[in-house]
Amino acid sequence: MLAVLFIGAVVFFLASYRYYGRFLARTLGIDDRRKTPSETQYDGVDYVPTHPAILLGHHFSSIAGAGPIIGPITAAAWFGWAPAYLWCLVGSAFMGGPHDTGSLVASIRHQGHSIGTVVRKWIGERGQILFQTFSILTLILIVAVFLQLAADTMAKSSLVAFSATVFMVAALVFGLAVYRLGLSFVVSTVVLVPVVFGSCYLGYAYPAITEPFTFSLDTWKLILIGYILAASLLPVWLLLQPRDYLSSFFLYFAVGIGTVGMLAGSFMGVETTLPAFMDPVSEAPDGSKRYLWPMLFVVVACGAISGFHSMVGSGTSSKQLRRESDALVIGYGSMLLEGMVAVIAIGTVMIAGDVLSRGPIATFSEGFGRFAGLMGMSPVLGAAMGALAINVFILTTLDTATRLTRYQIQEFSGHRISKYSATLIAVGAAMLLLMSKSGDTPVWEIIWPVFGAANQLVAALALLGVGVWAKKALKVDNTFLMVPMGFMLVTTVTALGFLIRQELVSDTPNWALFGVSLTLVILAVLMVYESLRALGTGAAAAGEAPPR
Repeated sequence: MLAVLFIGAVVFFLASYRYYGRFLARTLGIDDRRKTPSETQYDGVDYVPTHPAILLGHHFSSIAGAGPIIGPITAAAWFGWAPAYLWCLVGSAFMGGPHDTGSLVASIRHQGHSIGTVVRKWIGERGQILFQTFSILTLILIVAVFLQLAADTMAKSSLVAFSATVFMVAALVFGLAVYRLGLSFVVSTVVLVPVVFGSCYLGYAYPAITEPFTFSLDTWKLILIGYILAASLLPVWLLLQPRDYLSSFFLYFAVGIGTVGMLAGSFMGVETTLPAFMDPVSEAPDGSKRYLWPMLFVVVACGAISGFHSMVGSGTSSKQLRRESDALVIGYGSMLLEGMVAVIAIGTVMIAGDVLSRGPIATFSEGFGRFAGLMGMSPVLGAAMGALAINVFILTTLDTATRLTRYQIQEFSGHRISKYSATLIAVGAAMLLLMSKSGDTPVWEIIWPVFGAANQLVAALALLGVGVWAKKALKVDNTFLMVPMGFMLVTTVTALGFLIRQELVSDTPNWALFGVSLTLVILAVLMVYESLRALGTGAAAAGEAPPR
């Protein structure tokens, strides 16, 4: 069964890239004769033309993070592996793919600015205010929560902390070697990738070398705050590009181990312990109901479609794209690769058995270790590398989200706020959220349940903004964008409606969660209203129309 699912996914994604990818490139008018923002806006800090292999590593690592692991595993544990598997295939190819590619191309046609600028040009200033308010608040929540997660994993494991530190130093060395010393990125890759992977084995084999990296949770928070402040401001070539490029090899490694594991597992008789289908309505520990729709499509974001992808594509990747044709492999190709990671994650939970009760990260690590064992590797070492990979993905999401928040704040202010002030605002707001409490409960824990719906609502609104641009600027049929938009909008608003109802009927309502959920619904309705108004007019909503 594992082999059939894996081969089926590979064939489906390859066919999608060949045929639907061509459709996207043709419809969006991708043309290498146009200069990209990395050339026209070059500044050596944020706008830097980048080799597609390195940019693919950055984009793939940034959009993936731990999302295509945690979401699909959780959904498969709730509803069975089949619904999660099918959603990852269809969602990646026909919803996440157009979303990611459309956002990236729309951004490079607007000087590498975010979807907020696209919305301002084609929907209006009120639309931009709504969209970027929504985006900034979502990003601040991501920074706060992933700072907590990263500090927690490093405080619990000196091996992870040691390897992650070696990884960051290797990224800096890679950036200096390629961009300042002129060494080939191939040579630098051959030298430094074994260093990154070897650090995990070294820490595993000789635990004493990891002891200096044993710090408390609060100390790691302070260290990581300093790290993300610097990472958001350093030139992309020095840390962001090489870090994400090197971290992408963890994802490629996971795909490789998963490939062997799923193929060999079938032939070696590895049992799958998770049913294909489970009850479409189940009860959560707090007594609330979990419904297959809309919960499946909210829980599985990365690995199918995720609003965070549009913020990465229109935030960092569009400023580094060397030529327009690279947009297909960076935007659509990365989404399909992420879909494969999600399929492999589902494979790990299918054989994880009793590990399900320990949560998605432990499930992935254990399943990954079992896959590694089929290749002759120590399952314990395999599980450790799986845990390290997740930590690297969390760090990648953390500092990418910090930089994206800085971009969004600067754009929202009309670039009246400097990048230094914007970074301090972003990190300060995240820290305030992290330290605030309601009684004994941190505020971020109270509102975190709304993140899935908020993230998917960003995807719907990004599709809406890109869809209006495609209709009014490109003069093309935007059905390929508006159908996914409609589905995700109805799905996420319904999920928010369930959250609102749950708090209203609760004996102890979470009024903060209720307020945030209601606010998101109102913002979405207002954004749709502004978009419908814009579609009813023939000119750009604000100022002169930018290049198509």
